[in-house]
Amino acid sequence: MTAVHRRPPSAPAAGRRAAPPRAAGPVAARGWAARLATTAGLLVVTLTLLVAPATPASAHAVLQSSSPAASAVVPTAPAEVVLTFSEPVRKVTDRIRLIAPDGSRADRGEPRFDGSVVTIQVAQDAGQGTYLLSYRVISADSHPVSGAFTYSVGAPSEPPTDAGADSRADPVVETAVKVGKFVGYAGLLLLVGATLVLVALWPSRLSRQGPSRVAWIGMGLVVLATVAAIWLQVPYTAGGGLLDVTGEGLGSVLGSGFGTAYLVRLGLLAAAAFLLRPLLAGQAGRTDTIILVVLGAATLFTWPLAGHAAASPAPAVSVVVDAVHLGSMAVWLGGLVMLAGFLLRRADERELGAILPIWSRWAALAVAALLLAGTVQALIEVATVDGLLNTTYGQLVIAKIVLFTLVIGVAAVSRHLVRQRTAAQRPTRVRRLIVAELAITAVVLGVSATLVQTPPARTAVADEVGSTENFFRTTLTSSIYSLQVEMSPAQRGNNTLHMYAYTPDNRPQPVEEWRVTAALPSAGIEPIEFPLLPLTDNHATSEISLPAAGEWQFRFTVRTSDIDQATVTATVSIK
Repeated sequence: MTAVHRRPPSAPAAGRRAAPPRAAGPVAARGWAARLATTAGLLVVTLTLLVAPATPASAHAVLQSSSPAASAVVPTAPAEVVLTFSEPVRKVTDRIRLIAPDGSRADRGEPRFDGSVVTIQVAQDAGQGTYLLSYRVISADSHPVSGAFTYSVGAPSEPPTDAGADSRADPVVETAVKVGKFVGYAGLLLLVGATLVLVALWPSRLSRQGPSRVAWIGMGLVVLATVAAIWLQVPYTAGGGLLDVTGEGLGSVLGSGFGTAYLVRLGLLAAAAFLLRPLLAGQAGRTDTIILVVLGAATLFTWPLAGHAAASPAPAVSVVVDAVHLGSMAVWLGGLVMLAGFLLRRADERELGAILPIWSRWAALAVAALLLAGTVQALIEVATVDGLLNTTYGQLVIAKIVLFTLVIGVAAVSRHLVRQRTAAQRPTRVRRLIVAELAITAVVLGVSATLVQTPPARTAVADEVGSTENFFRTTLTSSIYSLQVEMSPAQRGNNTLHMYAYTPDNRPQPVEEWRVTAALPSAGIEPIEFPLLPLTDNHATSEISLPAAGEWQFRFTVRTSDIDQATVTATVSIK
């Protein structure tokens, strides 16, 4: 039975009636126009997901505590400053800086990293006043974490400024990382789909040239995305633009777990390339095929080993289910591409009658594995209902579930046609259904590429709940800038205020002068002006004290040049 399905008859039965001609003229033209418009719309949605800006405060590890604590006033200068994060972190060269009240560097030597604890030695002659500590480290899932705080020795003073501090990567770099992820996923499904169909389902009478070309294109896209990811990881973690890559930074990336996983992927792909050529030509033996399957499975594991799964609460489980999820996606979507692009166009009715039932069973198994692995992933990374509903990661998961449900609905129609044994007689309709599946799953890939660059819900919830019980965040807009405002814990007493300025097209907006006032008219409290500490040219912070609960009215005045200035307002509920 297997041999019959793998090598269907090469010619149609005698006396078979020719297929009716395809529709032509205005009706066909309108059909093509509709499909083109649908595909273009979905492509726009996908690109929008890819270029959607990350929030400036996003982080995959959380600073749980520090010694001295933020805003603390200590009687004598400490010999060291200790930072404790929620997961192990790695060093970014010269991105942990302690600035003394006079503006000089107060840290000495290299910071010591011990898992989730970072220790910074302080100069023995450190004087009194306010110190600024800025940090940028790499979390266990290869994403950067940055922040800053002040503490004072003896008594507070005018906070110093760190000219070398940065709070986030270049938005262009962040977008390029997401696009690279998308290209890598697309290449993987093309490679896996073409190889699988050529080995198990391709009719012997048909030329293998087209599918072979698709497989090599897929291989090239995966290699390109992998090399680009290694390059982009340098400015992504250290800060800077696309070309801000140094030998030291590249060496640091290649020496990390992220770099190791990507280098292993390149090695496995190189080894697989030698076996892929004869296999695509139909000349590979059974042993070569088995070796290629093993190499392919090992390659799949390099994706989760360099991402969220490696830093999850259950890394062994997360890595396995992530690899299963990725492999199932590649089999299912890659097979759909081959069906829509080649088999439904070239195979005759008898060949499709043999091929489609087998493919339908494979697709059902792949979708079942995809659903199971995705559910386990979501349970681990989301963890709570609050994380699902109130975090960016959880909302992306919901969007992915909705899109996946749509795809399953379309696939169910295709499977019904196969079970009714009418699919082989109606290849055009099946092909249209498959094109619809692929169009929706293109958006799913865009969501996935954004998802792997988004802080997991468990981390985001831990950040907000662990550090503050109440948290205020909003984005205020004017004609010349947008201002992201964050305040915690938004309660009576001491609060930390952060402000990030952006241009209307969402690029960091350099600020010449910041000014913030707050008033509580219901309690007769007139506007209070708070001192601000610029951390970068578009990021300022302040430690503010609010004496009473109520609806506080904040005014933020930002001057971006000698003549450009605008004021925005916000009402903050203080408990």
